[in-house]
Order: sequence, then C-alpha cells, then structure tokens
Amino acid sequence: MSLEHSYNAILTELGEDAGREGLLDTPKRAAKAMQYLCNGYSKSLDEVVNGALFSSDNSEMVLVKNIELYSLCEHHMLPFIGKAHVAYIPNGKVLGLSKVARIVDMYARRLQIQENLSRQIAEAIQQVTGALGVAVVIEAQHMCMMMRGVEKQNSSMVTSVMLGEFRSNPATRSEFLSLIG
Repeated sequence: MSLEHSYNAILTELGEDAGREGLLDTPKRAAKAMQYLCNGYSKSLDEVVNGALFSSDNSEMVLVKNIELYSLCEHHMLPFIGKAHVAYIPNGKVLGLSKVARIVDMYARRLQIQENLSRQIAEAIQQVTGALGVAVVIEAQHMCMMMRGVEKQNSSMVTSVMLGEFRSNPATRSEFLSLIG
C-alpha cells in the first residue's frame, strides 16, 4: 500500500470524507511531506560529507552553534523542533562548515528520539574527522508533550553527548558550554 493510500485510509478512519473538496489532494500532499520529513533514510554519511574534509594544523575547537533542526519523534510521529550546537577538536582534518549542518539534518530527518539523535551526530562527526573530541548539545521542544499528553507548552528537552577531550577534560567541556551560553 502506498503512503498516499495509507493517508486516505487514515482520513477515513478519523471519520472524514476523504472525497470532500478540501481533502481531495491531502493524501498526496501528506505523503509527499512525510517523504521529505524522513528523507534522512535515503542519505549516507559519505554522500553528505562528499569529500569536504580538509587538511589543517588547527587544533582549536571548531563550533557551529544554533543549527536549527526539525525531526519527528518515533513514538508519536509528531514534530520536535530545536537547535543543535556541535563542536569538535580537529586532529589534522577539518570538515566543510555546511557539512556539520547537513549531518544534523540527515539524522534529524528520520523517525527519532532526541537522545539518539545527539549521539548519532556526535559519532558521525567523530567518524568523519577523527577528531580529538566531539560535543553535541540539542535543545528542542516536543509537540508530543505540548499538543497531547501533559500539554506543557513551555517545556524543552536538552541532551548532550561528549566524546574524547570533551568528556575527559573538564576545561574543554566548560569552554564549550560557556560558548553555547
């Protein structure tokens, strides 16, 4: 069964008339939207990085802040929306700046929980760069908690993953945390 047919069935199960004017193209649009929102499954880390790894003798922290992210929770398929802060300490290689954001997007565009998303991003940056350390902090608001269930409108979730120097060196971790505010 195609996504389009599945959305048609969902509308019908909800008690809607899937044949009414306002809903005629909704199954097609919803299927297209879901394919876009989950397009991270069709991408690989190699494709996203696309060779944008460059030699560098820089050994200072590289930080990309406030990378907006949009994902769907795997429990309710409702959005969570937030920002990621990603840092690494180069070990002879630096990654093209846009690639950090593309890595965030690749993993965010899969059915996901925030805890795993943070780890996947950190491990991908580590794998690609061979960095001495990687840090990822994500802060997001979850529609599954805001629109349903406990309905807490002002809640947000913060997750962090620290690898290498960010885990073992308190000064490095403190510098990162102070830089992201």
